[in-house]
Parts: sequence; C-alpha cells; structure tokens
Amino acid sequence: MQGKRTVNRYRTIDLFLFMVILAVFETVITLAAVRWFSREAWTVTAVSGVTAIVMIRWGPWCAVHALLGGVITALVSGGSAKQVAIYAIGNLAALAVLPLVRKWGWKRIHDDLLTNFFFSALVVLAMQTGRALVALALGAELDGIWLFITTDAVTYIFTIAIVWIASRGDGILEEQNHYLKRLSHEPDQ
Repeated sequence: MQGKRTVNRYRTIDLFLFMVILAVFETVITLAAVRWFSREAWTVTAVSGVTAIVMIRWGPWCAVHALLGGVITALVSGGSAKQVAIYAIGNLAALAVLPLVRKWGWKRIHDDLLTNFFFSALVVLAMQTGRALVALALGAELDGIWLFITTDAVTYIFTIAIVWIASRGDGILEEQNHYLKRLSHEPDQ
C-alpha cells in the first residue's frame, strides 16, 4: 500500500509540474501572438506538445492538460465563453490517439523517429479536428472550419520538435510506471 501511495504522489506532482510548464509557456506564447504578432496569419501552441508528452507518461491523464491548455489559450487571447468551450473541449480529441499509443507502445514512439513524428502530428491533427467539430456543433460556418487547421500549421513543426527533444532526455518520453521500475532496479552509484 505504501508503494502505491508513493506512485500516486509522484504522478500528482509530475502532472502538476507539467500543468505549470503548460500554463507558463502557453500564456507567454498566446500573449506574444496577441500583442506582437496579431497580424500574422498563423498561430502556434505548446498545448499539443505537452499533451503528447503527458499522454506517453500517464495515458489518459493528458486530458487534464489538453483541457487546461484550451482554457488558457482562449482566455489569454480574450476569447468568449464559446471559444473557451471550442478550445477546451476540442483539445480533448487528442485522446483519440491514445489507442495508437497503446498499440505501438511508448518505446516505439520514443525510439523510432518516424513514429515519433507521426504520433506528434496526429496529436495536433486530433486537437484541430476536435476544435473544428465543437465549433460546428456550436454553430460555426463550415467554410470557416479550415482556419483551425491552416492558421495552426506551424504547431505541427513546434509539436514535433518538442516531442522529439523530450525523447532525447532520460525518462521524459517514457511511460512513468516503467520508468519508476527501471529506476528501482538500477544499482546505486
């Protein structure tokens, strides 16, 4: 029982730290977009990259980060309640990638460059598709839905880079129960 509480405590701390990282980076990126790059036809977000990393680490717990990231993006950019719903609920579509993570396994995503890139791109595409579908459900016009994908195209590159960099660090892009077991079996230095 003691070990279970320790893993739960570790997960709680880990998830909280990734929420802080997400909140700080998404706030800065969104403020920069609104204040300095408001005339640009593109946007970028850290939400998909952080969500992808947490998906590998803790599976469905990444939903918390996807949801939080959508709320932050919409609120910091001055969005309405409808926009908060579109981004927060729409980002949850990233969970559609979770069965592939389970099928491929975290190790393949970690070790194989093409799988890593494909996984990262799928998380972004799932979020964009989710936002588009929520927007349609809330009354958006069909011809405006493409803006969710076209204006967010730079996010593909950004997310692929974030996830690839995470795969270079020991234990960062690794299923955390596996990581903790691996650490417990390593001899003390």
